[in-house]
Amino acid sequence: MSGQLLDGKALAKTIKTELAGEVVEFIENNSTVPKLAAVLVGDDAASDVYVRNKRRACEQVSIESELHRLPADTTQEDLLNLVARLNKSIEVHGILVQLPLPNHIDTTKILDAIHPRKDVDAFHPENVGRLSQGRPRFLPCTPNGVMQILHRHEISTAGKHIAIVGRSDIVGKPLAMMMAQKTSHLGPDAANGTVTLCHSRTTDLASVTRQADILVAAIGVPKFITAEMVKPGAAVIDVGINRTEDGLVGDVDFDAVREVAGAITPVPGGVGPLTVAMLMQNTLTAARLQVGCE
Repeated sequence: MSGQLLDGKALAKTIKTELAGEVVEFIENNSTVPKLAAVLVGDDAASDVYVRNKRRACEQVSIESELHRLPADTTQEDLLNLVARLNKSIEVHGILVQLPLPNHIDTTKILDAIHPRKDVDAFHPENVGRLSQGRPRFLPCTPNGVMQILHRHEISTAGKHIAIVGRSDIVGKPLAMMMAQKTSHLGPDAANGTVTLCHSRTTDLASVTRQADILVAAIGVPKFITAEMVKPGAAVIDVGINRTEDGLVGDVDFDAVREVAGAITPVPGGVGPLTVAMLMQNTLTAARLQVGCE
């Protein structure tokens, strides 16, 4: 019997409808429209699609957006100057620098230059530190999307063994911190997990993943997680987005794993739409912070 399909696209639509109401109320009470500034350097096709999706989401929830499109040969100094201008702008509440950046630009320096209260991707070290202490200003978008999918499908993390395959700063590490906390913005059932953070040096990876009640794949390798690596009845969350000759595929061998899993996210249409919805939530939070509502 096939596992339950966890439809992130439908869930994102529901969350954005809820969020749109919050944005309207914020605008009415503060005479201020939340605004997201996106910065795109170069002409990477995938990045262009991601930015376009984020701008469309802004329109759907009544958040203003502006796009700063820069050529691939933009200098690091010019990009830092742009970030500085956006930091100073009282009209801009959130700043998003689309990754990856060209090789000649130091990504860490750029992300560190974004003001922590406008860091809607939650990459700034101050925001990462707050997350580690269980008092986040912003929640990282993709990890929060994973938490939303589980919570809204009544899949508790409390007391569960969770294996996360991939230790990136964007997904694996922050998600592990969130799941291991005593409580969360969604309550204690969306926390209190026993988390194993797996990576390329994990010995006998399959033996670890087969013990997991919840398995999160975020390693960036097409169809890496096979049915033999999954505990029967486990919830499998596929964060991967890989462009192949056959189209977009995740890090999970979807058709095979669905026959073993109790629940599974598709690619596309799983975590991706929730990531964008959480970015909208962070932009509203940033606006609230900057007008003194939070």
